[in-house]
Amino acid sequence: MTRIAFTGARIFDGEAWWDQHALVVADGKIEGIIAADSPTDAERVPMGGGILAPGFIDLQVNGGGGALLNLDPTLDSIRTICATFARFGTTACLPTLITDTREKNAAVMAAGAEATRLGVPGFLGLHLEGPHLSIARKGAHDPALIRPMDEADLVALVNGRRNLPNLLTTVAAETVTPNQITRLREGGLVVSIGHSDAGYAVVRTAMEAGATMVTHLFNAQSQLGNRDPGVVGAALDLGGVHAGLIADGIHVHEASLGVALRAKRGPGRIFLVTDAMSITGTDWESFELTGQTVYRKDGALRLANGTLAGADLTMIDAVTYVHRTIGLPLEEALRMASLYPAEALGVDKERGRIAPGLRADLVHLSDELSVRGTLIGGETAYAA
Repeated sequence: MTRIAFTGARIFDGEAWWDQHALVVADGKIEGIIAADSPTDAERVPMGGGILAPGFIDLQVNGGGGALLNLDPTLDSIRTICATFARFGTTACLPTLITDTREKNAAVMAAGAEATRLGVPGFLGLHLEGPHLSIARKGAHDPALIRPMDEADLVALVNGRRNLPNLLTTVAAETVTPNQITRLREGGLVVSIGHSDAGYAVVRTAMEAGATMVTHLFNAQSQLGNRDPGVVGAALDLGGVHAGLIADGIHVHEASLGVALRAKRGPGRIFLVTDAMSITGTDWESFELTGQTVYRKDGALRLANGTLAGADLTMIDAVTYVHRTIGLPLEEALRMASLYPAEALGVDKERGRIAPGLRADLVHLSDELSVRGTLIGGETAYAA
């Protein structure tokens, strides 16, 4: 058995801080936290200060490092995406395919099955965002590819889930029936409501049928109104709903973000996602997305008509934003990037915290919150 004791860094376990302690990892799992001067036969590895925290979990990442699933739905793209975001503290992610053809969906699920078989570091499963969405709230999705869900689509999703550790799908509450949502949930999928113009009552029915999440809160969905709370109001009011949020200062105004955090009814939580594209982690100025050019300018990614098309964001950027700009305690900002997405996906019994028996997925941060290194299953995935 390989045992390592990481010393010399403050440890945040997801709930509490540990000073003058060491984190012991054995065969890819957390063994425990011990006093720094405790006798141990584990190999001591000095961290040189900083913070050791649970690794970040990103449930919506379209691409990065030059790879984009919609352009190249392959194992190589999945590898590139996972490796790229390990540089920014992400130790587990769901590579995401936005609205595309049946053939592209099948190809990416086959690639995901191969990534699962090979144990690609950081691969947590897939997120299929569309094509069963509302054209009225399409955002940058190609309206020519948006369509209702039929029986073949549903069967393909359930069959694809069998070969993946996790499969999340975003659908519009008004275009997918409650029965279809229930069958998806019974088939092991996590169902999220997004790109939806539905009213509160329709969203609540979708949640009662088995949907448990809302995709990128505030963006591409019906807003909170005085007579109909819409998707946004449902996400905040329904306690069992989790909601992803793009915290880049562009997709959601800081005041709206703060109001949402204060208003969210639990136990469901708001968690951070990047919605990153192929351009993140590169010096590119533009890229192609389903036949359209997306331009990078002033921290945003937009189509020529100004529509936002994903984000140029990393998880450590999002953590820093909600901590320094929104004013959240660092502990809560870190939970929004680790524990809360783990709970939303239902994998919090194996990741999202530092506790005995959980995976040793860790991020090492400087005191200034830059990423100094990441470990996935106890193995170094990135070192600055």
